[in-house]
Amino acid sequence: MNFRGAIAGSLLTLLIVPAAHAQTPSPQPANGRTAAAQPAQSDRAFSGPSFRKGLWRFIRTLDVVKSANKNFKYRVVNAETTRCVDPTFAMKATFSPDPVGSCVSDKPEKVGNQYTFGRRCDYMGAVSTVITVRSDEAYTELNEVSTGEHPRTDTVVATRIGDCDDSGAANSEKSAAARLQH
Repeated sequence: MNFRGAIAGSLLTLLIVPAAHAQTPSPQPANGRTAAAQPAQSDRAFSGPSFRKGLWRFIRTLDVVKSANKNFKYRVVNAETTRCVDPTFAMKATFSPDPVGSCVSDKPEKVGNQYTFGRRCDYMGAVSTVITVRSDEAYTELNEVSTGEHPRTDTVVATRIGDCDDSGAANSEKSAAARLQH
């Protein structure tokens, strides 16, 4: 298997549901109370950026360093997704202090409009992350893995492009599925 095939195969899930922006329902507490009646501890501790719900466009690129001297980056993902989301919900997961396996995330440092994690536990492993907030309708997230055989840089540029309506959300999902088939 060639280098590109190995990387592309392992990154297929990135094209389907970008991990940093996937929305999953909150698990029900064991006692049967709803999440609204008993807010999660991470909701109270969240001190990250807030964004407007709506129709968002996410442009994701993933570059991998191919040579030992780190002078050649190879773009293995260049994907665009448009969907109705609440990016604040995804940010709560990004800012979560919960360990992932043996990886424990650093607390972010906020300077101006940037949140910087020296080490954050992610689907790629331990990453250095910088989230630059341009407004409540736009941000950029840069994740860098500098260890391992092939260091990589994952960049997401997110922009709110409008309000959601049922037909827009359905069309967005259909067009995303069509792009994956080509």
